[in-house]
Formats: sequence, structure tokens, C-alpha cells
Amino acid sequence: MKEFSEKVAVITGAASGIGRGLVDRCVEEGMKVVLADLDEEGLAQAESELQARGATTLVVVTDVSKADEVEALAQETLDAFGSVHLLCNNAGVTAGGSVWETSLADWDWVMGVNLWGVIHGVRTFVPIMLDQGAECHVVNTASAAGLLSSRGWGVYSVTKHGVVTLSEILHHELAHKEAKVKVSVLCPGYVKTRILANASRLKPAESQADSHAGPMSAEEEESRWQEIAESLNVLPVEAIADAVFTAIRDEQFYVLTHPEFKPSIQMRMENILNDRNPVIPEL
Repeated sequence: MKEFSEKVAVITGAASGIGRGLVDRCVEEGMKVVLADLDEEGLAQAESELQARGATTLVVVTDVSKADEVEALAQETLDAFGSVHLLCNNAGVTAGGSVWETSLADWDWVMGVNLWGVIHGVRTFVPIMLDQGAECHVVNTASAAGLLSSRGWGVYSVTKHGVVTLSEILHHELAHKEAKVKVSVLCPGYVKTRILANASRLKPAESQADSHAGPMSAEEEESRWQEIAESLNVLPVEAIADAVFTAIRDEQFYVLTHPEFKPSIQMRMENILNDRNPVIPEL
């Protein structure tokens, strides 16, 4: 897909972070944009700002972990705009801790949003795209953590590895059908988003009950990002959106925005092929 004007984009996790960056880029490209998120306050702010710019938008409060809500999102999109051409399965959350210490509530929450959210998006929207017979594109947000395995990122990495292989299989199956629907999997490194604060602020009650820490404030999150940026390359969301749209135009599948992770990815692949035990990658 190379032309975007007047086409319809659906973006989950659209109220902030990478999702909001993708929304802004879609608007710049002249697209009609459906913003889906669980963050009602963030959605309202985004809608107000976009309407002031004259953008054509639809806001749908959506919990992507629930199939019926993703199906409702698709129906509202079709009712409003009649079609969908770009789907960005982008909603994501995180929880830290070793794999044996992470609570079942956190496993359920992160798996539900990060992996099941993408599954629901694919199962719901790809049939619609296929029936349209038009050029369409699906972008699934994974992570560099979906290509590497490192301590402390257990549940998050598990979900992102799942998103990568789900996307690869989807690519193969659509290619076999010679479909006009193309796929990209986004695997960024560190990006300045609100995922740290949202990880505590938007947690369901079951996960909150297992957490010993209160919600992270905006000031605490900004301080955390400043600490990370002192030693690591933290990209703005605009750079990620640029990379995504380049990939869509070029029908590029893997979108690795942080080349500094490639040596660790290569080492992991070589360890597998040479029967070597895994080593701790740099994340």
C-alpha cells in the first residue's frame, strides 16, 4: 500500500505512546483514523486535539483482551467508514519480575493485552480486509524483546515472541493466498512511551491486588526515562511512525528500529544453529 489519503486506519493503544505517534502520522497522510484504547481520558484528549486539526476520527473505548470488544470495534469502524485498510495491533502493557515470581494475575493481564489482543485483531479484521479485495496492511507491534530473551522481561518477552511468530505465520498464509493484505511486525528497542506508568495505572483490580507498588506518576516516569536515556538510545514515537510507514510502502516485514540490537539477535540465532547454550543479551 503506497497511497493513504482517505483510507481508514484502526490503531489500538492509540491514546499514547507509539499508538498516538501512529495516529498522528496517519492524520498527516490524510487517513480516517479509528482510535481504540482502554484509557478513556487519553482518548478524549487525543480526540480533542485531532478535531482541532480537522482530522476525521472515531474513538472507541476497547479492551483488546476481549474478543467481543474487538469485534464491536470492527463493527463501529464499518458503520462509520465502511472499510478498513490499515490495522495496527499496537496495544501493550508490561509487568516485571522473574517468571516464577510473576503473579498469575499479571500473566493473564499481559498475555491478554499483548498476545490475545493481537490474535483478536487478526481474527476479526483480516477476514474483512480479504473480503474488500483492496490493498491493506496489518502492523503488529512486538519488540526487540520478541527476538531476544533476557532476565526480568519474562511475561513481556513471552508475549512479544508470540507476536513475532504469529505475524510470520500470517505473512506466509496471506502470501499463499496471493492476498493483497500485507503484514509487518514492529520490533523496537527503547521508545519514550507511557508504558511504565500505564503498567500500574491501567492494571485490572486482580493485578493491582498483587502489586506492592502504587501507580507511577508522570514525574516518576519522566525521571525513569531520563535515567534510561543516559546509557541507551531512546527514540521518540515520531521516529517509530516514520519507520512503520516506510515499511508499509516497501512491503517490508521486519521493522527493527534500533540497529544496536542486531548483534545480540545475530548471536542468539548463531547459538541456536550451533547448539550453544543461550547467553544474556543486551537489552
